[in-house]
Amino acid sequence: MFDSIILCIFAATMSENVIIADAAFVDKVAFDLIVNFERMLERRIPLADMAKWTECVALDGGLRTGEHHTTVILTHEKGMTELKNFAPSRFVEELDGKAFKGNLGEFEFSTPSGEDFVNKDELFLDTLQTVMQLQDVKRVMIIPDEALYNNVRDILRKTDDQDKRVTVFAMQPMPGGAFQQEILGYSLMAALGIRGEEINNMN
Repeated sequence: MFDSIILCIFAATMSENVIIADAAFVDKVAFDLIVNFERMLERRIPLADMAKWTECVALDGGLRTGEHHTTVILTHEKGMTELKNFAPSRFVEELDGKAFKGNLGEFEFSTPSGEDFVNKDELFLDTLQTVMQLQDVKRVMIIPDEALYNNVRDILRKTDDQDKRVTVFAMQPMPGGAFQQEILGYSLMAALGIRGEEINNMN
């Protein structure tokens, strides 16, 4: 249904690296981390730095320093207009069509939303399926709502491409598949400014 829309996103950029994230799920995990670590560390935790987080996800997905181009797709419900626990956060005004450049190259954001006839889960899965079919995409980093994990695994099994490096992020190890796995919390903790030594000092 959304194949033509997603293909248009890549028509101009032909990005080899793609991050696909369920915005509501990522925002919820960031909120949970903020609440828990403010209590444990007894200090204020700032909003997650969006640029820092996407760079950490890319690193966990195997990207290394260089002039790369990465497309970051944040799928969400039609009525959702921003992330509550990130900065920058507003989809239309601050993220969609915007880009930043760092040590890993350029990151460009796209924030497609579900419509009345499709919800965010269907949009996420349609987006993933389309991205997996694009030959120019060589690295895919996927952050689904954990309720969609089995659907994601099925799509990856059916669209297996040996030329793509695929990494799925979750808050805990999930049942296996033909892809890499990383813990989502690590990249979010870095973006929230939570340092390893702080956690070690709690023990």
